[in-house]
Amino acid sequence: MQKLIRLGYIDLSFHAASAALIQHTLERHGYLVRVSTAHHEDMFRMYRDGQVDMLVSAWLPASHGAYLAARKKPSVKLGVLYRPYCIWGVPDYVPEDEVAAVGDLLKPDVARRMSKRIQGINPGAGISRFSQAMVIDYALDQGGYYFANGSEADCFTRFEHAYASGEWLVVPLWHPQYLHHTYSIRALDEPRGLLGGEDQATLVASSDVVQAMPKALIDDLASLQPGNAVISELDYLIRRKGYSALEAADIWIERQSKLEKV
Repeated sequence: MQKLIRLGYIDLSFHAASAALIQHTLERHGYLVRVSTAHHEDMFRMYRDGQVDMLVSAWLPASHGAYLAARKKPSVKLGVLYRPYCIWGVPDYVPEDEVAAVGDLLKPDVARRMSKRIQGINPGAGISRFSQAMVIDYALDQGGYYFANGSEADCFTRFEHAYASGEWLVVPLWHPQYLHHTYSIRALDEPRGLLGGEDQATLVASSDVVQAMPKALIDDLASLQPGNAVISELDYLIRRKGYSALEAADIWIERQSKLEKV
């Protein structure tokens, strides 16, 4: 009888990409994988309450550390898939000598041209919490700027439409993410460190589940480190090329297999 793993991931496409790589690995070792997805707080609640056995992934320590700390049952960190970090970015056509840092948004000439709406994603995301604090801490609200929560589509489509028309805007974003695979987005200097720095996208699982895993599987999960650029590419295949997460993962796995044979 196949062993069952209940795999959970945060309901964003780049998390789906990394979860597909984990699913393939588990299935290759003979596991039956039941997949669940939910927004940030809900997924960590499901993991906390034992409704999923493994979570892809916790961004530690800054973005998701508080969510993971709320879980009472012990967890095991199985590996670091990539190293995410949040940015406030501007399109590459915005001159760097005019807008290089967050504080530059208040320059009179910049403020006249820059869109005041900083369109984000759902409120539970680290980038959303960080961005809301930044608007206040940098006194950007006094210059008319405001942060707006929304969906992934609200944020990403807003950026792409603005880019197509040459509009100046700030996009609250992160690495890895599919827009980086297509566009040149320059990160603004953020000297107060409110964006949390670099995290580790950590695969976490319930310790009792890990104890029942064969060592070969644990080793394979620990060695799965696709990195930021790969996850951005997989996200692009999902979001812009129409592949499912599992299909995108298949493309990368097949490519890796060919490289290993060379």
